[in-house]
Amino acid sequence: MDWTTACPDWERRIVQGDSLMPCRPLYPSVADAALRVFRELILVDVIGKPTFGEVTRQWVLDFVAAIFGSYDPQARERRIKEFFLLISKKNTKSTIAAGIMMTALILNDRSSAELIILAPTKEVADNSFAPARDMIKADPELAALMNVSEHTRTIRHLGTGATLKVVAAESEAAAGIKASYILVDELWIFGKRNNAVSMLREAMGGLASRPEGFVIYLTTQSDEVPVGVFKQKLDYARDVRDGKKTNREFLPLIYEFPRTLLDAEEHLKPENWRITNPNLGASVSESYLLNQFEQAKDAGEEVLRDFLAKHLNVEIGMSLRANRWAGAEFWLQAAQPLTLDDLISRCDIITVGADGGGLDDLLGMAVLGRIAGTRQWLLWNRAWCHQIALERRKSEAQRLRDMEAAGEISIVSRIGDDTAEFAAIVARIAQAGKLDRVGLDPLGIGSLIDSMQEAGVPQDKIIGVSQGYKLAGYMQTAERKLAGGELHHAGQALMTWCAGNARIVMRGNGLMVSKQESGKAKIDPLVATFNAVALMSENPDAPSDGPSVFFV
Repeated sequence: MDWTTACPDWERRIVQGDSLMPCRPLYPSVADAALRVFRELILVDVIGKPTFGEVTRQWVLDFVAAIFGSYDPQARERRIKEFFLLISKKNTKSTIAAGIMMTALILNDRSSAELIILAPTKEVADNSFAPARDMIKADPELAALMNVSEHTRTIRHLGTGATLKVVAAESEAAAGIKASYILVDELWIFGKRNNAVSMLREAMGGLASRPEGFVIYLTTQSDEVPVGVFKQKLDYARDVRDGKKTNREFLPLIYEFPRTLLDAEEHLKPENWRITNPNLGASVSESYLLNQFEQAKDAGEEVLRDFLAKHLNVEIGMSLRANRWAGAEFWLQAAQPLTLDDLISRCDIITVGADGGGLDDLLGMAVLGRIAGTRQWLLWNRAWCHQIALERRKSEAQRLRDMEAAGEISIVSRIGDDTAEFAAIVARIAQAGKLDRVGLDPLGIGSLIDSMQEAGVPQDKIIGVSQGYKLAGYMQTAERKLAGGELHHAGQALMTWCAGNARIVMRGNGLMVSKQESGKAKIDPLVATFNAVALMSENPDAPSDGPSVFFV
């Protein structure tokens, strides 16, 4: 048997309203049996208490058929084991979760099997448990077959002894899960959890000895820049869908706008909202979305971005908020593929900026080069943090680990490793004959200066750059360079995050750059960038074989 889970023509399909399912059910008879059960489940919270079969749209039935129709009854093994669904808010995601897992509980023939709906919070857990409980109460046949324990959110099949349990990951009940069938609800919230990857891995451990099992990830888009396990699964699901990666055991179903429509702002037109809302006109009210959209536009960009993320599945690329640094609005468009080696080879002069370095802070680095014979600047950044920063700033720990995996941050456990690595990069630039100077806060950490001198960087190459309101002019220079297309950067997630965190505040008659939230958001690599800009703004001459004189 041959099949594919890729859907490379998804953009055409989703715009035309065609099915996004990449393949038909592998075992149609099994799929039909599951659909007969699923269609008979009663939706108590819908007026008239209809069944799924009476009101459910075809895309849901296709998804259910794909899940259950991937089971080979002869080999007693499921051929497609993982399913990923990204869909906009209010498209009955939690109700669908309840229906799928109730169908699995009814059809399961393994004695004492465990079925789990894993939710990030108690509230999300209740959203899935309540429909499942009500489906049983509304059907006399199911009520005689199932025992419901509301205080533990557990449903037991009296015939097989199998249990369906809805678990809130914030409780200790999430530990030690070994299940045959797992549904993870609101994966985007798990992405923000520091221990989510290990928790999900433990929960899925039982599948190794249960070949009939499956894992389903259901989620809406994140209200912030995607991080953690959510970003990992979303990126992987897109790659499988686009055919960049081949995995016949992973089936993605992603309702999002094609990039061409986003760039043309076609997603803002109500007639296109059906693209990410396949239940528009059913569980999703068009008038409700219109009302929320109009209010969001008047409430400001932050509220509008939240509406677009949750109701239209538009991924947030940068957290632009009130009083933001003006350069952030041009940041994403200034990205281009760039490595440190590229920058060194293409530029005739390079300045380096540094900032931060406290134990619970970042040590930020900016390498800013000028392309020979042009006004073009290239920027590459890096940062270091101590292990203690992850412990003190748990809300950002997963984001920092993502950046470490991308090679943009180094998490060190020994004091001095960060400054030594910083110094090694500066020494490398100096050995290439491209280094102008290194600019840092005059009150910066002395160990960084010591490390650079130990690495062979001359002391006269290290200078202080005035901070506070005196940095405002260089901040504005960076803004103008970005807006004018004269400054390009490496497109690193580290800097997208930092640029989005930067806020402009008034101190007396001067402007200063500050953090979004004290202690949580980080901007050190961005301030390091302004320090490098301060030096490059003096238009230094490229190093020559003869002596050079610099005026500050």
